[in-house]
Amino acid sequence: MKRLVLQMQMSVDGFVGGDVPHDWQVWDWGSDCPWDADLKRDFNVFFQTIDTILLSRKMAEEGYLNHWAGAAKRFPEDRFYAFAQKITQVQKVVLSSKLENSRWERTTVGRGDLPREVDVIKRGSGGNIAVFGGVGFASALIAADLVDEYQFFINPAALGSGQRLFAQTGFRRLKLLGSKSYDCGIVVDRYTPAGSSQCQPEVDA
Repeated sequence: MKRLVLQMQMSVDGFVGGDVPHDWQVWDWGSDCPWDADLKRDFNVFFQTIDTILLSRKMAEEGYLNHWAGAAKRFPEDRFYAFAQKITQVQKVVLSSKLENSRWERTTVGRGDLPREVDVIKRGSGGNIAVFGGVGFASALIAADLVDEYQFFINPAALGSGQRLFAQTGFRRLKLLGSKSYDCGIVVDRYTPAGSSQCQPEVDA
């Protein structure tokens, strides 16, 4: 079966977002991107294992797919933008009960029950599934025990307050798969679930 991998940007004090009046994420694939070459390389190597991207409606409608499709066209020969090229090539699934049809290339809309929709994707052949979405979408996937691997991109910033990924899902025991630090200040921690909870938060799909 495919593995579902959830990637999240996170502060050193465990927050993944919120009303923070600071640019705290070391994340920008522009020409002056503070990500170092090693992190970009490792990110692209991981993404070569992916053949499906799972997106929340909000992420899709806020321009995620359009942004990376544009980047793929602007930097077709840049090896650091292999990620952008991959996003345009692989199958995308937007999980939403509100969207009727997809308006993005190589993208379908999953409108059924969240666990059932993800289970169908997991049982397909090919590579793994990358997940991109906000904390509500991620929490719903976690609560339904659908995440096979967590990849936390720990940024060198403490926010003091904000949204926590596991605030709605309760206790979770995780097993560390690996940890690597980079010159730009990012530390990538990889975990797999070692237990589960029955809490089921709602998600605005």
